[in-house]
Amino acid sequence: MSSTARHTTDEPAPSLEDMPLVHRPLPRWAPYASVGVAAVIAAGVLAVLGFGPVRFVLLTLVLFAVTLYAASRTVEGGRKATDRLVTIVVAAAFAVAMLPLVSLLWTVIENGIARFDAELFTSDMRGVVGPGGGVLHAIVGTGLITGAATIVSVPVGLMCAVYLVEYRRGRLAKAVTFLVDVMTGIPSVVAGLFAYVLFVLFFGPGVRLGIAGSLALSVLMIPVVIRSAEEMLKLVPNELREAAYALGVPKWRTVVKVVLPTAAAGIATGITLAIARVIGETAPLLLVAGFTSTTNWDLTDGRMMTLPVFAYYSYTQPGFPPEAGQQRAWAAALVLIIIVMGLNLSARVIARFFSPKTGR
Repeated sequence: MSSTARHTTDEPAPSLEDMPLVHRPLPRWAPYASVGVAAVIAAGVLAVLGFGPVRFVLLTLVLFAVTLYAASRTVEGGRKATDRLVTIVVAAAFAVAMLPLVSLLWTVIENGIARFDAELFTSDMRGVVGPGGGVLHAIVGTGLITGAATIVSVPVGLMCAVYLVEYRRGRLAKAVTFLVDVMTGIPSVVAGLFAYVLFVLFFGPGVRLGIAGSLALSVLMIPVVIRSAEEMLKLVPNELREAAYALGVPKWRTVVKVVLPTAAAGIATGITLAIARVIGETAPLLLVAGFTSTTNWDLTDGRMMTLPVFAYYSYTQPGFPPEAGQQRAWAAALVLIIIVMGLNLSARVIARFFSPKTGR
């Protein structure tokens, strides 16, 4: 081995102090210092121009991005500085997207918590003209109407998704896909009008039935179930199907025993989210389910109240004193949000339970 090669091999690595300044990382306290400097400058500028919390936050964010970018470019180089700048922009966009959600939750909780008592869940509005009353009839109606819509929508949507993925042939499949895409974007009031016209043909004008509300919700729910189940079935590896075919398993049995169990987690999640999507619909239920102040347990007998319709009527026709009706409306909205949140959490639990990774 030559002396030059031996000298190169034995030469120690340069220490951090010997490296050029542009290659050194910023200290951990640099972002916090940049925020402090930006806040001080923003406060000084707004003290002259006129202070406001929104102005202060926006100006501080802009100055923080500029300060940290300049410091990072000087010390760490342009590549790391650009990375930090993009990180700030993405974090700011996330914060802006969260603001409406946090504001909505805060407003509903603040206004609805005053009526969140036992009476709210154990009584209806029969004979109530002022304070008091509850949403028991609306909770019952929401559960029955949404449950009936789910019973209709899930088998139809799931079988349609299986057809589109496993048996797709010719123009019929293309037509079904096109119609599903169209139905996904139709306004909810159109579904309500369809259900109303259909039931008018059998029961005459002015019909109001809970089962009609279930039909309207199923029209909105079926396309969501089809689309979510279709995407989950497409994720099943073709190798599983081919292995079943190689063993002589018929196609229908392969679908039932191999494809559907593999995609069960995603399908269950999609169905749960589809229920959460339609449970808050108001327009179709206003048209076909109507309004009532008593608890109705029969979908085929008379009007039936739901939580979205109850909140709408309580806020637009609060009665006297109006504060009591408005409190009931906010409380109904809070109950509806809790139900939707519970459905979303259930979707996560179901997805984890049916996931192949759990070994179940």
